[in-house]
Amino acid sequence: MTLREELAQRCETIEQAYEFMLAYAAQGLSGDAASQSGGQLRDLLSRATAALQGLSDQYGALVDAEHLQPRDTYAAFLQVLRRDAGDALAAMNLVLAQPSISSQTVDNLNASIHVRALLTDLFLIDEILRGH
Repeated sequence: MTLREELAQRCETIEQAYEFMLAYAAQGLSGDAASQSGGQLRDLLSRATAALQGLSDQYGALVDAEHLQPRDTYAAFLQVLRRDAGDALAAMNLVLAQPSISSQTVDNLNASIHVRALLTDLFLIDEILRGH
């Protein structure tokens, strides 16, 4: 699998979790223990947290492998991505650590500026890399 393919797979995993979280938040559940969607939520969140591990480093490897320029501009953005991914990861892990995850908790996670910043970063870098 190429770097681009692996990055695309990671991004798809993160986006899939976010889309599911939107639907989960709309269900009005007081917790996840009694619902099938609760198990799916934990699975998708766990997969998303795994996809976030080292994400900015992998983008950095792609920038290096494809000799994208100006390197310092990409490096500065990758620092932003690293920070946003780390912040979103912390929020997702906090939710996963709860014994029961309500729809309201997921709604708050969805609204988190950290998750939204991460998604926007991914959309931005994906669009830019499509041009290369």
